[in-house]
Amino acid sequence: MSANPHRYTNSQLADIFTRIADLLEIKGEVIYKILAYRKAADSLNSLDRDVNDVYREGNLTEIPGVGKAIAEKIDELLSTGRLEFLEKLEAEVPPGLVEVLQVPDLGPKKAALFWKQLGITNLAELEAAGRAGKLRSLPGMGEKSEARILAGIEALSRRSDRTPLGKAWPFAQSLLDLLRGVPGVKAVEVAGSLRRMRATVGDIDLLAAASDSKAVMQAFVGHPDVIRVSGQGETKASVEFSHNLRAQLWVHPPERFGTALQYATGSKDHNVRLRELALKRGLSLSDQAFLKTDGSELLCASEEQVYATLGLPWIPPELREDRGEVQAALAGELPELITRGDINAELHSHSTWSDGTLSIRQMAEAARARGLKVLAITDHSASLGVAGGLSVDEIKAQRKEIDAVQAELADTIRLLQGCEVEIRADGSLDFPDQALSELDLVIAALHVSLRQPRSQVTERMIKAIRNPHVDIIAHPTGRLIPNREGADLDMEAVLGAAMEHGVALEINAHPSRLDLEDIYARRAWQMGIRLCVNTDAHSASDLDMLPFGVATARRGWVQARDMLNTWQPEILLEWLRARG
Repeated sequence: MSANPHRYTNSQLADIFTRIADLLEIKGEVIYKILAYRKAADSLNSLDRDVNDVYREGNLTEIPGVGKAIAEKIDELLSTGRLEFLEKLEAEVPPGLVEVLQVPDLGPKKAALFWKQLGITNLAELEAAGRAGKLRSLPGMGEKSEARILAGIEALSRRSDRTPLGKAWPFAQSLLDLLRGVPGVKAVEVAGSLRRMRATVGDIDLLAAASDSKAVMQAFVGHPDVIRVSGQGETKASVEFSHNLRAQLWVHPPERFGTALQYATGSKDHNVRLRELALKRGLSLSDQAFLKTDGSELLCASEEQVYATLGLPWIPPELREDRGEVQAALAGELPELITRGDINAELHSHSTWSDGTLSIRQMAEAARARGLKVLAITDHSASLGVAGGLSVDEIKAQRKEIDAVQAELADTIRLLQGCEVEIRADGSLDFPDQALSELDLVIAALHVSLRQPRSQVTERMIKAIRNPHVDIIAHPTGRLIPNREGADLDMEAVLGAAMEHGVALEINAHPSRLDLEDIYARRAWQMGIRLCVNTDAHSASDLDMLPFGVATARRGWVQARDMLNTWQPEILLEWLRARG
């Protein structure tokens, strides 16, 4: 191991290996090399330790998906700050083509075609060629394909610079840990859209309670990843970090922390509702205190005091979007929201039989260690070739391994054999009904042809829902945050079909999906549709993404009883058996 003079965050290294995989795929490299870099990137993104610490310990190859060759590349990056392999690759393949891959449904083969046939090396050149009608005459293209690409480029332009929850949340927790260790700090919390657990957030907002702000401010602006202090005063500081995140810290006296935290958490519309209630009680509410008509202040050290002063129970941050939560609180009708501790089962996971990183036994042990009572192994079906999908014969062979592992683990955890079955472009499923009927659980999912017209992709989804063997629809729209918009589904029609046929809808906990969205989770809850929250785990650490899915369910007002995977195993199994 070399010295470690260059520090990279886990996500920065993951981005580098994702870039390598993209460039290799455009170049036409063999698929196993491409997948190796993608798996390494996924492992680094989900790693629960600082990769720099793992490096200094000499344990890089203990990271799932990091073999000798990739460990050597991490060594080179951390010791020299550069990677010769990537530099050579960028000399062979125009790096601007990676930007082209961000266009929805435009894969590396098409990017390579445009480059080699038309000399297109970046997004601007692709758009110009499309508007000039030059793409339609290429092999495998046509007017419709050209139009879809132009629509995809327009969709890219609508993206914001907001940060995915899964990137902002863990980094914010590390900031909280740092600031809580500063002498004199009584409390530190995240605020804003991050505390409300929205799928994407702007800046990371932090609030600290301390009588003296100097020490906590110094710790904040002195963080080793800070590259610029964009503002610093006595009670507020704003900084930018090396991995493209921005954060703001406010410091308030402990006795005013409750009103400050409530105000900074928002949302704006929720706060307007509270101020209206305050006025009805002869009070004026600000981030500092309640102001009485005689000019005196009523201070609140906690949020509970703020809400109690308004005659309300404390309202969970995930509900504070002015979607009826204040009215429900006044009526005593706030839902008892689902929590992480309510989850008994993981019904969507992958093993080395397809694109997972662990064996069935290892996945079962990881699930059991996290207190789960049921684990469904749902590897991909055949047509999703990039994920190493299984054939019908392989599914039968996998059953034998699942049964063997179940016998070894006895009643410590219940294993189910399922499959994430591809919904083809015409709405048919990847496996015949006989094969589906032999599975314990069938999850149907969209992965390709997501840009079909609204009516076509909706009918395709509904056709899958009508199949009597389908139990759950995974990540319904197929979106990937922030790189891919979901399918343009008529969600009201999809929800109606799910209700009619008793099919459950998944809230996928992976922070790049968080799909079903919260607004549709709430609509499903209102309609009585069964839901489940799954991690779509491809590794042990992926199982730890569950809180993101639970938070999305909470934003949808979902209660434990509405979730399949909160049920006791025997009740869940009976539900599956009853569905046939």
